[in-house]
Amino acid sequence: MKPLSIIKLVLLLGLVSVPALAESAVVEDIRMWHAPERSRFVFDIDKEPDYRVYTLKSPDRLVVDLERSVLGRPMPPPDQLGPYVGKMRSGNPKPDTLRVVFEISKPIRYELQLLRPFDRYQYRLVIDFYDEDHVEQPAPPLKSSAVPGQQRERTGDILVVIDAGHGGEDPGAVGKHSYEKTIVLSVAKKLKKMIDGEPGLRAELTRTSDYYISLRRRIIMARNMNADLFISVHADGHHNTRAQGASVYALSQRGATSETARWLADKENSADLAGGVSISDKDDLLAEVLLDLSMTKTVSESISFGREVLDELKKIGKIHSKRVEQAGFAVLKSPDIPSILVETAYITNPSEEKLLGTKSHQSKLATAVTNGIKRYLRKNQGIYAYQY
Repeated sequence: MKPLSIIKLVLLLGLVSVPALAESAVVEDIRMWHAPERSRFVFDIDKEPDYRVYTLKSPDRLVVDLERSVLGRPMPPPDQLGPYVGKMRSGNPKPDTLRVVFEISKPIRYELQLLRPFDRYQYRLVIDFYDEDHVEQPAPPLKSSAVPGQQRERTGDILVVIDAGHGGEDPGAVGKHSYEKTIVLSVAKKLKKMIDGEPGLRAELTRTSDYYISLRRRIIMARNMNADLFISVHADGHHNTRAQGASVYALSQRGATSETARWLADKENSADLAGGVSISDKDDLLAEVLLDLSMTKTVSESISFGREVLDELKKIGKIHSKRVEQAGFAVLKSPDIPSILVETAYITNPSEEKLLGTKSHQSKLATAVTNGIKRYLRKNQGIYAYQY
């Protein structure tokens, strides 16, 4: 009898189970990132795990049991575990079971998800820890300027929200010596410092260190901050290492259409458009018209904003595209904030990667973007009441 037939016979007789014939899964790494609102722990596992997660009291613990699994690395030390976990330890309650215990140091709630292999990643068991009373903030009402013909009613400085792309477990484009997430955070911090030094302007960052924020969350953060302008900073990547130059993107019409549909689907939770104009009490057709006007105006302003920034970037280096491109980038989908995405250069181009890693070029990029902001605001003083 062939070996395969023997295995089938054993299975039919119920003598062993399928998992028992499989090799053990290996937890190859445990990675973690700590953001202001959460800590994320990622188990990198070479095979799909069979797992169970539960909590214990006195003291508070979160327990992860991984069947037919082994640990391929030491537990991380306490000083790397962040504000929610005091200690991590592992053991084997049964010979074929790996148990990982999180000793919880403050009241928490947690979320867990298993991610399937994608790109360079294997299976990932992801655990997010939050404060017990943490609640995700919903998207705020649309601004008064969302309706064409209305001016922004504002006091104080004009706020530019700067979004450093990627972060945490998402490195972005990968160069020979650096990650996109690291380069763009450095550029974003320099840009914030430069904007804060300009009269009438101030800036805020969506992320301040190496952690991941969902794309949708970045939009909500900017809108909760009451941003006037939004800039997402990136570094491009391509399999052709000769690809080079900076680019500027605004939202595409297809992206605007999909965002209108999202707002319409949630219109009961979307408050005022402006000046008492609300979509929650309008029929679908009128609500769609109002939102379409808002998105059309915002995309138009974004393109104008992008042109000014692109013209300044042309002064400091090569440009990949001579015009503002349009694409359906999720971070550009705010219905009432002119938003652009700046690809600073190609990190996969050895010369540009080296340039991006220098403080001098990062400062030149920050200066170019700041000058582009000022040019755009001067041309739109009636909207922004900006004088400089």
